[in-house]
Amino acid sequence: MKVTYYLEILSSWCVWGEPMWAELKRRYEGRAEFEWKIALMNPQDFPASREQCDWFYRRSGGTCMRSPVKLHSGWFEVSRKGDYRAPNLVAEAARDFGFNGDEIRLALANAAMRDGKTIGNMDTAIAVAVAAGGKKLNAGKLRSASESQSVRERVEASTKEFFAHQINQRPAFILTDRIGDKAVFSGLVHFEPLAATIDAMLADATAYAAHEAHHGKPPTK
Repeated sequence: MKVTYYLEILSSWCVWGEPMWAELKRRYEGRAEFEWKIALMNPQDFPASREQCDWFYRRSGGTCMRSPVKLHSGWFEVSRKGDYRAPNLVAEAARDFGFNGDEIRLALANAAMRDGKTIGNMDTAIAVAVAAGGKKLNAGKLRSASESQSVRERVEASTKEFFAHQINQRPAFILTDRIGDKAVFSGLVHFEPLAATIDAMLADATAYAAHEAHHGKPPTK
């Protein structure tokens, strides 16, 4: 089966969901395929000020997650007017250089929400990604890819795909299996609901395979 994770680099709820994502990948390694995709937030979805951003962080991290760590709002730039595509484009472009895992996007998210770096600026986002990628990432080549039409189109396509599921909260997780089942989770960051659903879907797929092994494929008529 497959688990697709839709995220926005600067979504604080995606930050809170990362431990769950890592645990799912660990527990179901070899039994499920995992992939993340960018789902850009609309400009109006971003905070209007650092004060508002901090209020959101107190709600999500403090009240909801009981986290001892407070996220940093220093990444916020009022002059940007909600245009924070740069880190998302950089994370997507890094795939072209073999970085299909989580390391680059996590480095970008942590640089912003842990360290307060203004990764909405392309130069800053590139520098963070190159530092995380080491010798495998060249700043010039990564910038060219990040600013390319092909990468922009990939990000736009995955964002449209996200909205096509009739959801608007990130993180979102789409679970699909080989027998055609699909489960959609939007906005949840806790491990148990997704794990229970994955277990159920794997069990159903196994049962279908066992039935086919004993009784063959269904009659055509």
